[in-house]
Amino acid sequence: MDGWTEVILSRSKARKKMQHPESAPLYRYICKTVPFDFISDNSPEYHMRLRVVRFQIAEGVFENILTNLPSDEFSLEEIKRLYYLRWGQETSFRDLKHTIGTANFHSKSPEYIEFEILSRMTLYNFCTIITMEVPIEKRTEKWEYQVNLSMAIKICFAFLSDHVGPGSVNDLISRYILPIRPERTYARQLRFQAPASFAYRFI
Repeated sequence: MDGWTEVILSRSKARKKMQHPESAPLYRYICKTVPFDFISDNSPEYHMRLRVVRFQIAEGVFENILTNLPSDEFSLEEIKRLYYLRWGQETSFRDLKHTIGTANFHSKSPEYIEFEILSRMTLYNFCTIITMEVPIEKRTEKWEYQVNLSMAIKICFAFLSDHVGPGSVNDLISRYILPIRPERTYARQLRFQAPASFAYRFI
């Protein structure tokens, strides 16, 4: 599947406020609590033209991608190849957001949030460099093994907090390994998470 579609984003569900009521099926409502800088009082609607691409990644498994890459420059196979090349970055962002904890911040000002992001990126790079040097023992003939990154990061945290000596880090990390299962898949969990307010800190 490879085709184009259009959507009109708006903060209002009222038909009488639509600038293009003849295109009512194209409208999509964005809750007022969701940040979106392209909608304002002067521009209450935002038009988007998106390319919808669907391709098979495994037997009975398909991936749907929304992009604005032109079809005359990027074929379906080229997008599939780019998606494959980017997958390592996606898994790194997942670990950076959830394992390291960059999905939540302690600061409110943009400058301090940027500082937190840079600090956690540095911490992530430190942890991954450490885990790359850990020898992994092959326990069975069936699977290749990899380091459990979540446990490795906790051990690195303990090391940086002076709770674990430098000589114990590699030994501890090597105890927590996971088999690599290339064909294993999980259903993608889609959920919206609103930004948390830290006003309670000043009460």
